[in-house]
Amino acid sequence: MANVTFKGNPMTLTGEELKVGDQAPDFTVLNTSLEEVNLSDYEGKRKLISVIPSIDTGVCSTQTKTFNERAAGVDNVEVLTISNDLPFAQKRWTADEGLENAVTLSDHRDLSFGENYGVVMEELRLLARSVFILDENNKVVYVEYVAEGTDHPDYDKAIEALQSM
Repeated sequence: MANVTFKGNPMTLTGEELKVGDQAPDFTVLNTSLEEVNLSDYEGKRKLISVIPSIDTGVCSTQTKTFNERAAGVDNVEVLTISNDLPFAQKRWTADEGLENAVTLSDHRDLSFGENYGVVMEELRLLARSVFILDENNKVVYVEYVAEGTDHPDYDKAIEALQSM
């Protein structure tokens, strides 16, 4: 399992840690209209899955904006931001930030994504900051479990991995 901390405190991650080369597991999350969304809904597209603890914090907000901006120029890519925030908060945030087209998905109901991708911080019931890049066939081509939950991911490495596919 990946070792992560949040504000310096060790966190216990539940679920299976993914590695490059793995087949990405399916998941069920909710969009901002409270509709179920699955990985299969993005079939045939490359996916940059940006995982954040909470959209209403500075690092999470910056991560969401940065990945949406930097991936915009890459063909056939869907940027999915997943957190345990309620869909209502995600919808408000995207409207407030002028990013209505950003895809924000909530794992609050079942922790389906978090458990399947090994990112549920048991102590907080939040998702650990991480990045997963999947090819068109849902093979994992890049993974980053950010060691300290209040740090930024490596944007450059993630975008490089996305562009090199």
